[in-house]
Amino acid sequence: MDAEVLKKLLYFGETGVDAALITIIHTSGSTPRKPGAKMLVLPDGSIYGTIGGGCGEAEVRREALDVLLYKKASRKFRLALTNDVAAGDGMICGGVFEVFIDYIGQDDIMSRKVFTKYLDSLQKKENPVLVTITGAGETKKKVLGRKIVFLPGKEVMGDLVIPEITEQVRRQAEMFRGEKESKLLTVTAGKEGSVEVLCEPANQTPRLMVLGGGHIAMPLVKMASILGYHTTVVDDRPVFANAGRFPEVDQVVCQDFETYLQNLRIGPADFVVIVTRGHQHDLECLREVAGKPAAYIGMIGSRRKVKAVFKQLESEGVSVEKLNEIYSPIGINIGSETPEEIALSILAEIVGVWRGAETDVCISFGLK
Repeated sequence: MDAEVLKKLLYFGETGVDAALITIIHTSGSTPRKPGAKMLVLPDGSIYGTIGGGCGEAEVRREALDVLLYKKASRKFRLALTNDVAAGDGMICGGVFEVFIDYIGQDDIMSRKVFTKYLDSLQKKENPVLVTITGAGETKKKVLGRKIVFLPGKEVMGDLVIPEITEQVRRQAEMFRGEKESKLLTVTAGKEGSVEVLCEPANQTPRLMVLGGGHIAMPLVKMASILGYHTTVVDDRPVFANAGRFPEVDQVVCQDFETYLQNLRIGPADFVVIVTRGHQHDLECLREVAGKPAAYIGMIGSRRKVKAVFKQLESEGVSVEKLNEIYSPIGINIGSETPEEIALSILAEIVGVWRGAETDVCISFGLK
């Protein structure tokens, strides 16, 4: 879910501006973005967010402007990224994607309430599921674009109009809490027939925790911030742990590593990078985080140093299986030498893990 796009939608809604919210609902073949990607189009032609750029995005924008100009109902639009469409950008995708053009007029108060509740739930780090009706038969076209957000417990915001459909959707939505990918479903409810809905689970913002505020940490958190990651830097030295040194960072912690990590909750959207000064605290940091359910734990160091740290932890009872999950030596091998290049290699590995790409986990105590 592109939360920033929704924030823009709410901002312009407060000023009385109509908007078309574009959401990719289905893809096949090679496409630049996946279901759930969003773009906002305003009547003056300005856009916020992206569904992949290029000629395909431009064509969808034209369709959205048509909807806005004539205040048409929400509808779907299908585009094949053939050679002819993509050639002007110098890229050949060859896939097909379908988008839902959601016309949200300035008087559509309910949609804005749903989005506001959804964003508030995200801010509280809850696990909401947003559902939008994207397809319906001729007799049910009035429900196109209706949306509802299912919050923790039984709280909801929104209305899908048809109670039987709402109940079916509620059961389906519960199955998608915590998932990364949006999914298009067909929901059938007796005599009411069927509708197509897009279920969008809360895509958690990845959190990057850098243990050590040295030379690598600075470019690493700067690049991660550009990608939208929530960033934290931890160091036990005030001269290295301060906002002046890390202006882009969401949180700077000046505390000894062991105390900080003992009180830290680590989850599946967390990425931990261990780069303490001179590797003095790498062992104690890894001791605290090894085996935690993080998306990624990486430690910098030579193969000799990595092997020594791993053997020490194994002697303390940390299983080989848990140690084999550590990314160390850290980063993708791009022949990096400078702190900036090393940071780039680390972040490339992190993005690969978050996006589900095939990356090599160092095995056998970090020795391939």
